[in-house]
Amino acid sequence: MYAIIETGGKQLRVVEGQEIYVEKLEGEQGSQVTFENVLFVGGDSAKVGAPFVDGAKVTAKIEKQGKEKKITVYKYKPKKNYRRKQGHRQPYTKLVIEKINA
Repeated sequence: MYAIIETGGKQLRVVEGQEIYVEKLEGEQGSQVTFENVLFVGGDSAKVGAPFVDGAKVTAKIEKQGKEKKITVYKYKPKKNYRRKQGHRQPYTKLVIEKINA
């Protein structure tokens, strides 16, 4: 069984036991997160939501909170002596999908 959930403005296909990286979610390491925005549940019989499937939930455990590798943002305008250099590290949450309730 698999499900398509919506989190952080993105849609993800998840299966039980899968590890996923999503936009940062509030919560401590080891705590539970429940996703109510389930768009589709597939498997033996498919359930399609309009926009969400009624009564469907996906439960996950927060395994890690972290930051991605640093990227460099460099702005430059030729002949105007304009240069700006900035770094950015996007925060993320690593989840392990535990249960899909449909």
